[in-house]
Formats: sequence, structure tokens, C-alpha cells
Amino acid sequence: MVRRKIPEALPTKSYRESPFSKLKNSVFRKKPTIKEIVREPTSGGIVFRLSRDRKDIEILLIQDSKNRWTIPKGHIEPGETAKTTAVREIGEEAGLHHVEVLTWLGKIHFKYRRMDKLVLMTTQIYLVRALDSHEIPTKEKWMNGIKWFKFNDALDAIEYEDIEKLMLIAKKKIRAGEI
Repeated sequence: MVRRKIPEALPTKSYRESPFSKLKNSVFRKKPTIKEIVREPTSGGIVFRLSRDRKDIEILLIQDSKNRWTIPKGHIEPGETAKTTAVREIGEEAGLHHVEVLTWLGKIHFKYRRMDKLVLMTTQIYLVRALDSHEIPTKEKWMNGIKWFKFNDALDAIEYEDIEKLMLIAKKKIRAGEI
């Protein structure tokens, strides 16, 4: 095998790495090896109210900093139950403090990577009725939006399929009068 000689005056790296390799290495950097698996229990609520004409269900969604519409939810603090967390998070993230937890709808699981950690998140989801029709939702600073949606519009807007499925279960329970 014949090796190409590299002039001393030029940096050797530029000859070893083509422009494509440089681009590829900067775009597709290797992720650090996962060193830890972390479990994070969270809880939240599908918050609803009836429209003024009482013909439609409205769902409250928040828009996160990446413009994804979702439900209010957050981490379960030490000593809290999942139900208590759902109420607290709805108060913190949506500014709604007059709510009633009606029933547990289910839980969703997802995972994501945080640097060298694999985070396994389990979120308990409750059906929550907004009790005060005059209470105006207010978003936290990190959010891009907060809004009441007609039910079908909420289904279109929601970013997560698992939450969408629980919203359909919630609608059946509300319409059947189970709550």
C-alpha cells in the first residue's frame, strides 16, 4: 500500500478528513453511551368543560415551547399522589384552580434520551372537569399557548397518539354519563 505524503506546512487533519467527512461528523455526532436508566413518574389531566350551548365538549390544551399541543402534566413530587399532582399541574400550567378529578383514564409510557441517560416516563392521566366557566386559563412563561378547543379540533391538534386515545375514552365516559 502506497501512502500519500503530507506536506509539513499543512495541517494533517485537513488531508485525512474530506469536506464531506467534516460535515458528516459535525451533523451526525456520536451520542454518548447510555450510562443510566431513570424512571420519572408524572401525572396530568384531560381537562374539559361543556360548550355554552352544552352541545359540545371542549378540551383545554397547552402548547409547549416546541409548538406541540398537549395536556397539562408534570412530575409527581415526593409525598404526592398521582391525582394530587394532576390537580397541582393543572393549576400551575393552566391557571385553573376550580377543577374536579372525575376518574382515572389510564397511563401512557414513553422514553427519551437525556444526554447519557435513558428516561422512562410513565404518565397517569385523569379526566378533570373545569368547574368555573368564568375562570380564564393562563399559561406559564415557557409555553407558547393555551386554548380551549372543541373536542374534534383538540383531537386534530393533540401531538401524542396515546393521549388522543385517552381523549376518546374520556368522551365516551362524558357522553354516557358515567361521571
